[in-house]
Parts: sequence; structure tokens; C-alpha cells
Amino acid sequence: MAPHTLPTLSDPPDANDAVYEPRLWRDRGWTARVIKNEDDEGWAVEMLKDGEAEPALVGPWTMGRDKKNPKPLDTAAFNTLVKTAAEVLRRHEQQLQAQLHQSVLVDGDGDRGRITVTLDIVADDDDPSALLTASNRDGDTLAQVSVSPGFRLNASSASRWIANGFRRPD
Repeated sequence: MAPHTLPTLSDPPDANDAVYEPRLWRDRGWTARVIKNEDDEGWAVEMLKDGEAEPALVGPWTMGRDKKNPKPLDTAAFNTLVKTAAEVLRRHEQQLQAQLHQSVLVDGDGDRGRITVTLDIVADDDDPSALLTASNRDGDTLAQVSVSPGFRLNASSASRWIANGFRRPD
């Protein structure tokens, strides 16, 4: 590879198709590629999980001793990058799950006791929807209605829904 030629990513690699080049490492379902930083004169590294179109992580990369070319990738750096990129994806999935599934615990009236009210959003570009569900302490469903995906679930809205006899909120 010429010193200033950047590697390109071709078709998705086979599972056993490991690559260990100074600016391109591919192993264990991940690809690390050192690229020219678009924002300045330095270098960046991007981490791409196999099968994904967008990088999970893009960050600055260290210059080599000549202060012109990037430092080559190595085993320790690749392992750290894989761990960091996997954590970024994990946090993103946790955040998405928290947005799509919400739950509050409220006091029911009379003999109902504590009621768990959940909001489950089905994220769909064409037809998003949401389901509001009330369950007793044994996990039995007391009521379930379809609501707007923009419905704001909190203790107050859950209590109002219960007080209104589980009628579909406006």
C-alpha cells in the first residue's frame, strides 16, 4: 500500500477473513479504519460493525513519529477500539429501549392496590403506535388501550387514566 493511499472497504468480509494492515484491521466482526480527519489535518479512526452501514464510533487518531502519517493500528489499540465501540452500541440500545418502554407505579383506588402502568411504543417509520397497559401486583392485565406514540407517561397521566376508568386518553 502506498504511504498516502487509504484503504477502502469492499464487500462484507467472511468471518475468517481477518486483515491486519497499518490503517485497516478487520477481525471478530469489527473493522477499524484509519482515515483522514475531515475537520483538520490530523487523522481519525472509525469502527464499523460487520453488516452495519454507519460506523459505531469515529474518533481522533494519533499521529506517527514523522508527525505527518498516522500511527499504525496494533492489537492493543484494536482491542480497545472494539471494546469502546461495543459499549457505544450497547448504550445506544439501552437508550432506545428506555424510550420505547416506559413504566410507572401508582396507587390504585379502593382495593386495586399498586398498579403498574406501562407504555410500549412500536417505532415504525410508516405507522408508529403505542400501547398503554395497566397491571396489578400479580401481573394480571387490568386494561390496555392504544394511544399516540407521543403520549407522555408519568405518575399524573397514569393516575388520571385509572381514575377515568381506563378510558382511552385524549
